[in-house]
Amino acid sequence: DSLYRVQNDAPAIRHIIIDGLLPTLSSAFKLAGMVYVAARIDWQLALVALTVSPPLLWAAGAYRPRLRRQSRDARRLESVALAVVHEVLGALRVVKSFGQEDRERARFVRRTDDGVRARLRLALAEGRFSILVGVITAVGTAAVLFIGVSHVHAGVLSLGNLLLVMGYVAKLYDPMKTISAKSATLQGHLASAERAFALLDEQPDVVERPDARPVTRARGAVAFRQVSFSYAEDRPVLHHISFEIAPGTRLGIAGTTGAGKSTLISLLTRLYDPTEGQILLDGVDLRDYRLDDLRRQFAVVLQDTVLFSTSIAENIAYARPGASQQEILAAAEAANAHEFIVRLPQGYDTEVGERGVKLSGGQRQRIALARAFLKNSPVLILDEPTSSVDLETEAVIVEALELLKRGRTVIIISHRPSTLAGCSAMLSLEHGRVVSTTFSQSHLASAGRISGPLDEHPEVAERPHARPLDRAMGTVEFRRVSFTEGPDDGVLHDASFEIRPGTRLGILGASGGGKRTLIRLLTRCDDPTQGEIRLDGVDLRHYKLEDLRRQFAVVPEDPVLSS
Repeated sequence: DSLYRVQNDAPAIRHIIIDGLLPTLSSAFKLAGMVYVAARIDWQLALVALTVSPPLLWAAGAYRPRLRRQSRDARRLESVALAVVHEVLGALRVVKSFGQEDRERARFVRRTDDGVRARLRLALAEGRFSILVGVITAVGTAAVLFIGVSHVHAGVLSLGNLLLVMGYVAKLYDPMKTISAKSATLQGHLASAERAFALLDEQPDVVERPDARPVTRARGAVAFRQVSFSYAEDRPVLHHISFEIAPGTRLGIAGTTGAGKSTLISLLTRLYDPTEGQILLDGVDLRDYRLDDLRRQFAVVLQDTVLFSTSIAENIAYARPGASQQEILAAAEAANAHEFIVRLPQGYDTEVGERGVKLSGGQRQRIALARAFLKNSPVLILDEPTSSVDLETEAVIVEALELLKRGRTVIIISHRPSTLAGCSAMLSLEHGRVVSTTFSQSHLASAGRISGPLDEHPEVAERPHARPLDRAMGTVEFRRVSFTEGPDDGVLHDASFEIRPGTRLGILGASGGGKRTLIRLLTRCDDPTQGEIRLDGVDLRHYKLEDLRRQFAVVPEDPVLSS
C-alpha cells in the first residue's frame, strides 16, 4: 500500500494544480467575461442564464462525497492488487517450489477485478453527474430562449441581439460545464492526495529531542533498566528486562522463537523506544543522544542480509559512503570476502541484483561483515549471523567474526553453540522475560560485570502469574536440560529422563558429574540454561516458588541444623 501511495497517489498533487486548479481558474475568468457581455445586451436574460448556478452547485455538493469515497475505494483496491505482485515477486522461489503459480495468478486476477469493478462504479457515477450537469444547462438554455423570444415579440430585444445572446449563453455554459467536470475529476485527485499526505503524516516511531546531545564514539557500556515494550497495548513483548554489560563484553542472548531477542536489539539501536524503563549507553539514556550519532555507534549483521541493487563496492560502502576504494578493499579482506569478489567477472563493480539474488547466502553474509568492518562501530550486534550457511562457510565467517569482535562490545543472538562460544556473559529470554543470566569468572575479574534479575532477587524469580500447587502426584521429567556456570564451564548437557509417581531413582556419577546440580535444578535453586524440567507435566517455572519447594524433602550429605 505504501508503494502504491508513493508511485500513484503522490503524483495526484501535481494533477490537482495542472488538471484541476488552472483549468478551473481559466474557466472562471471566461464565465465572468461571458456574463458581462450578455448583461450589456440584456441583463434580464443574463440573470435567467445564471439561474442554473444554484442547481449546479447542489449537484456538485451532492455528488462530491460519493465520488471522493468511490475514488478512495478504487485506489485502495488497486493498491491491494499491486501488493500481491510485490509479495509474489519477493517470494518467487517459494511460489515456484510449491507449484502455486496458478493460485497466485488467480489471486492477482481476483484482486485486479475488484479494482476494475470499483473503477467502473466510479466511471458510472461520474457519467451520471455529467448527464445531470448537461440536463441543468439545457434547461437553462431553453429558459433563456423562451424569455428571449417573448422579449422579441414585445419589441424589447431584436432578433439579432437574441441570437447574439444565445451564442454568449452557450459560451457561458461551457465554462460552467468545465468547472463541474473538473470538480468531479478533482475528487479522485483529492482522494489520492489524502492517501499520500496520510503517509507523510505518519508519526515516526522515535523522535529526537530538541536538546539531544552529540556522541562521537561511545565506550560501549550498555544497561537495560526494567525495560518493557509492547507493539500494541494487548501485545506485550518484553517484561521488565534488566542487565548491564561493561565495555568490551561479549554478551550472548539465547531464547526460543518469539522470546523477544530481536525486539531487544531494535530497542538498543533505537528503532523503537521502550514502553517502560530506560536503556543506557555509557550511562546516558539513548533518548538523550542525537539519533544519527547514536546509530553510528552500532554495527549490525542480521540473519537475513539486505543488499541493494547496486555494485558490491557500493553495498560495502553503504556503512560509510565517503570510504575510499582502499578502505573498501581492506574491509572485504578482513571479512574473508575479497577472494570470492575478485573471482567475479566485474570484481567489486559486479551488480548484486535485487536483494543480492546473484550472490549465495554465504557471500551476502560476508559482504554484510565487510560493512561492519568498514563502519568500525564500538558496539557490534550479530543476529544469527551463521544460521543460513553451510559448515564450511560458517567456519570462514566465524574466523572473520573473531577479528571483528576485538576491542568491541559484542551482542550475539544465536542458537548455535559455535557462534556463542567465547561469550563472557549469557542472557536467556523466555516469553519476553529474563529467565537466566550467567557469566564467567574471568569476565567478573577483568571485563566488568553483568547484572540482571539475579542481582536483585534470588537465583530464580517467580513469574507474576505463577500457578499454585497443593500436592503434586510426583511425575518428574527432564527434557534436554543443560546447565552451565559460564560459557566454558559445562555442568549438565542435554539431560533427559522421566520418572512416574512412586518411582525410586538412583543417580550415580563421579565427583563433579553434576549430581547435586541435578537436585538444585529440580528444587529450583537454579534454572536450566536450556531445556525444561516438569513436575506433573508442568514446567517448574510456572509454579509458585514456595508451593513448589514444599513438594520436596531433601536430606543432604551435610545436614544443616539451626541453633
